[in-house]
Amino acid sequence: MRERILARIRRGLEHRPKAALPEPLVSPVPSPDEALALFSERLTGNGGEMVRLESLQAAEEWLGRFAQTFAGASLGQTLPEVLHPQVPLLPPEEAPLGISWAWGAVAETGTVILSSQEGRRTQLLPPTHLVFVPQGKIYLTLLQALQALQTGLPSAIGLHSGPSKSADIGQIMVKGVHGPGRLVVAVLQDAGLF
Repeated sequence: MRERILARIRRGLEHRPKAALPEPLVSPVPSPDEALALFSERLTGNGGEMVRLESLQAAEEWLGRFAQTFAGASLGQTLPEVLHPQVPLLPPEEAPLGISWAWGAVAETGTVILSSQEGRRTQLLPPTHLVFVPQGKIYLTLLQALQALQTGLPSAIGLHSGPSKSADIGQIMVKGVHGPGRLVVAVLQDAGLF
């Protein structure tokens, strides 16, 4: 009985045209400046802020001025030492500023990719989160970013696309409910060895 049914199905399918499979998706590869422009547009549209810095030296100078407006900072574990500001170091739960080093960024969503090795408390507890990302690590899509960064992936990554916000209660938008109310991304045009 089973063989008769399968034979009828095979005969019915013999004259049926084969379904054409879609071509593989090919994402365009934007220039670094196009990726940066899209990233900036999407990040600021999400409520984040972006600053562009030409070099590590420029970043160090800018950070010195920026960090002085805070009583202290909590630093991510992988943050290069040259980007440690001259302010008191505080635990994340007490620091008004958290500073992290991003693994990369996604232009189409304005998202920074943060490693769990960086320290999740520094990423989530201070009211202001400053994230440094090299311009060469800004990818068009999340897929491209994950493919490029796949070697040595940590056990978890964080995708931050702007300040924390929620409108769960009364449909009123409130920032900083589940994390920092301010996200500042500093893009390093020339990150040197990083």
